[in-house]
Amino acid sequence: MKNTIAERILDFLKNFPPFDALTHDQLFAIASQVKVLYLEKDSFVFRQNEELHDSFYVVKDGAVGVFRGTKLVDECDEGDIFGLRAVIRKDHYLLDAKTIEESILYSISSKLLEDIIINNPKANQFLIASFATNTRNPYSNEDKGTLFANEAILKPETSAFTEVQSAKYSKNPIVCNTQISIKEASLIMSQNKVGSIIITEDKLPIGIITDKDLRNKIATGLHSITEDVEAIMSSPVITFPENISVAEAQIAMLKNDISHLCITRDGTIHSELIGILSEHDIIVIHGNNPSVLIKEIKRATTAKSLKFIREKAQELLKGYLKQNIPISFVSKIISAINDAITKRVIDLSIAELDKQPPVGFAWLAIGSQGRKEQLLYTDQDNALVYEDGIEETKTKAYFLKLAKAVNDKLAIVGFELCPANMMASNPKWCLSVSDWQSQFTNWITHPNEDKMMLCNIFFDYNIVYGKPSLVSQMSDSIFQAIDNYTIFLNFMGRNALKNPPPLSFFRSFLVEDTGEHKDQFDIKSRAIMPLVDAARVIILSHNVKDFNSTIARYQKLIELEPQNKELYESCIYAFRILLRFRTKQGLKNGDSGRYIDVKNLSKSNKLKLKGCFKPIKDIQELLNVRFKLSQIL
Repeated sequence: MKNTIAERILDFLKNFPPFDALTHDQLFAIASQVKVLYLEKDSFVFRQNEELHDSFYVVKDGAVGVFRGTKLVDECDEGDIFGLRAVIRKDHYLLDAKTIEESILYSISSKLLEDIIINNPKANQFLIASFATNTRNPYSNEDKGTLFANEAILKPETSAFTEVQSAKYSKNPIVCNTQISIKEASLIMSQNKVGSIIITEDKLPIGIITDKDLRNKIATGLHSITEDVEAIMSSPVITFPENISVAEAQIAMLKNDISHLCITRDGTIHSELIGILSEHDIIVIHGNNPSVLIKEIKRATTAKSLKFIREKAQELLKGYLKQNIPISFVSKIISAINDAITKRVIDLSIAELDKQPPVGFAWLAIGSQGRKEQLLYTDQDNALVYEDGIEETKTKAYFLKLAKAVNDKLAIVGFELCPANMMASNPKWCLSVSDWQSQFTNWITHPNEDKMMLCNIFFDYNIVYGKPSLVSQMSDSIFQAIDNYTIFLNFMGRNALKNPPPLSFFRSFLVEDTGEHKDQFDIKSRAIMPLVDAARVIILSHNVKDFNSTIARYQKLIELEPQNKELYESCIYAFRILLRFRTKQGLKNGDSGRYIDVKNLSKSNKLKLKGCFKPIKDIQELLNVRFKLSQIL
């Protein structure tokens, strides 16, 4: 005989996560054992400190409020799950659940949760999200690691996940001492059929010679093969411990423009050499990888060819996200590719000008690219700093011409020109180091709304090309000015609170009221930027430089403020999820991913986002207290 009630319950549940991930048989098994409860308004489903029920609940009709004392923490309506947290924790209830209107609930056995739902990967993923969203305190030790953004939970076990695997290095590196000649070292390389030889002293690596060194320094006649190896060796070497991941190796090679890494006992140049890792080793591990794209970038001769390579990087990005590779690794790889493209564009532009730069300079990525968080095609944000010189007018004219050529080529690649003209081709953002120092000092000592906006953009700079010493001088001037005018941090803290929390009082998404994106959720300004802005102002208050990415800043803050470790960790988790979510939306819609149509979000995705919003509220409360913002708001 057909179970009509169970079929009706099944038809309802199949529309909501995690039940939509179950097979028909699994779902029917659950529906057949569901208990249907009718409760009048203001009826308690469970109370704080009450013993655990053997079930959790789904709202069929009506609404249930989750309360901490008299404060409404969450409102559950049709299809929402509640009471799940205590079931997973196997402990008493920490909050009250009470109907806020006449309601019909489905009570589902916790035994079914364990037997069917938890063993289904997609359903299990949703439960983690739900568990995180309704936490009493998402930073407590008992909840550590349960926030949905914990990528270790999401990470699939797949052989394609090479970027976080340990790289396989050669455990028999070919070595020599400093006393032998280049000719002798070359013969040793030839006899062993290797492309590199490491120069050691007391088993410590002090230098390396590669085939490239022999081509560029010997075959060209710059050095004689009778000279000692020290004459052409690259030193110091770049070292890592033996558990280096593929991604770390790729990034190190890209960043330092090298093809070999030395593996030492403790990862430093002060310990015994135990292996060598080459670019070829990486390619063998994972043939379709960023190293191949970097090689193509270095060989590119036009902006159009670079555009083609960047499009391949976009496909790489899609593959990474599909494999659920951690967004931290993804952002480092894509940022390294973006930086390599920019470097090549600058080299091509200098060659076109047919004149070398008159003084030393540095090209800076600012904004999201400066923070290494630019995963999608967004508009350009960059600046240029050059050494102080005698012929200032001619020098500036050269760099403006160079910057214009670079900006135009980057636009061909796919990075649109900035509508606000925050690019190095703008005379305002192409300055000598002393002019940059004066400008930063002015922004800090005479802050207004426009200058604060500029600080938020320009204080996230990162050198892409040129002389690091110029950038260091700029950073020093910022911290010196802040030391002399500490109230600036209060203004910056106030500016970080300009975006209201992402949710309304009734826990609905705050969407745009008017304009082209009416009724859409701005994930950038309402969720991502509050975390970015908070990290920036707090790290500046510690006089710490060289930490420009949001995640790196929070990681450094954990070290500086261990008492706030759990809060900062939650901000990292939330930021990772938000960045991944925006990137997926952008790839799906072919845009920047900034504006999201909330009405088309699944229940699961809404939970993911809402699970990231509490850290935003809490970090803003920390800013409010630390910088006494209630006194100046």
